[in-house]
Amino acid sequence: MLNVENLSRPGLPTISFSLARGTCLAVMGPSGSGKTLLLRALADLDPSSGEVELHDENRNQVPAPSWRRRVSYAAAEPGWWAETVAEHFTNWGKTKQLTGALLLPSDIGVASVARLSTGERQRLAVLRSLEKSPEVLLLDEPTGPLDKAAADAMELLLRQRMQEGVGILLSTHDLSQASRMADRILRFTKIGVEIVST
Repeated sequence: MLNVENLSRPGLPTISFSLARGTCLAVMGPSGSGKTLLLRALADLDPSSGEVELHDENRNQVPAPSWRRRVSYAAAEPGWWAETVAEHFTNWGKTKQLTGALLLPSDIGVASVARLSTGERQRLAVLRSLEKSPEVLLLDEPTGPLDKAAADAMELLLRQRMQEGVGILLSTHDLSQASRMADRILRFTKIGVEIVST
């Protein structure tokens, strides 16, 4: 599905891996080791070298907006540009049906983004990515600011998407989460990266 060969950019070692449909690869390592840089490079948000292909289609041959719909990145600190939640979605009427799955109130669409908690903003960022119906989700610590109930709800929703064929790269500091969600871990080390089984 997603094939990465010799991906590199400043701050990253050279990385190669593949991600099959409906699977999750956890990305782990100390803060500052390169997890976010990897996700941003895969989303074509920062310049990088190497080959990145989705279903044998090279990223360099796909317009960046189209690539980012198919390979969608949800940042650990998502950006917001409008007053209310609903203004950040193309089809809030459809997306709001998923708010309950992430323990969000159904009327959160009219809420001011400035008044939301960090955890609410993080869950909404994931919904924003899901709205694009991506083939690959790049998630940067999506449960970091969440309590256990909300984190469990997030994991359940992500597993449902995996069952539908979505591939997930999940940046996390939680080894138990990596073991629950992924069958492999891409781990940043002092000398580069390694891929190990969970």
